[in-house]
Amino acid sequence: MKRFALTVVIALGAIATTGAVLNAAGDGKVTAAMALCPIMGEPVDFFISADTDKGPVYMCCKGCIKKYNSNPAKYAKETAAQRAVLAKLPKIQVKCPVSGGPVDLEEPGGTLMHNGEKVSFCCGGCAKKFEQSPKSFTAKLAASYTYQTMCPVMGKEIDPNVYTTLANDENIYVCCKGCIKKLRANPDKYDDALIAQGINVDWKKEK
Repeated sequence: MKRFALTVVIALGAIATTGAVLNAAGDGKVTAAMALCPIMGEPVDFFISADTDKGPVYMCCKGCIKKYNSNPAKYAKETAAQRAVLAKLPKIQVKCPVSGGPVDLEEPGGTLMHNGEKVSFCCGGCAKKFEQSPKSFTAKLAASYTYQTMCPVMGKEIDPNVYTTLANDENIYVCCKGCIKKLRANPDKYDDALIAQGINVDWKKEK
């Protein structure tokens, strides 16, 4: 079990019916729904997932990916439950669903509306490709968001283009470049802020 799964205090009665967790302050207030691993039923690690044609299915550990991929149908109910929870969580798009690169919010023609929501891209060319065949990018669009929406340093909304990359190639997003230095200098200080967003705080050495 990952450290964040151990650290978050679980409201056992609430999770049985709503999948909710207590906030990191431990004051008893429910702040967010908890996405559970379809294999183990434990809180997911948003850095670990199995790829499907509908987007990522998040797991609690890498060992669960192999189990899931061997028989996805076996976990269909649990997968649907996880996606129902994720649909209610705040999220921010950080990747282009066509190229996989960072979104460019200043790019002319780099955004469009899809199913009532704004979708951003790295360039106008990718927006056009998506518009021509949106169903082809269903999985990549679902994987283009982060559920870590608040800067762990300042508590403000993240900037999709400002982040620090860990040794495992995963990103921790912040609101400004100044917060990157603070985060790297003392990552343990911001554990609670990341735990509350379901982010693994088994810190590795930054790249």
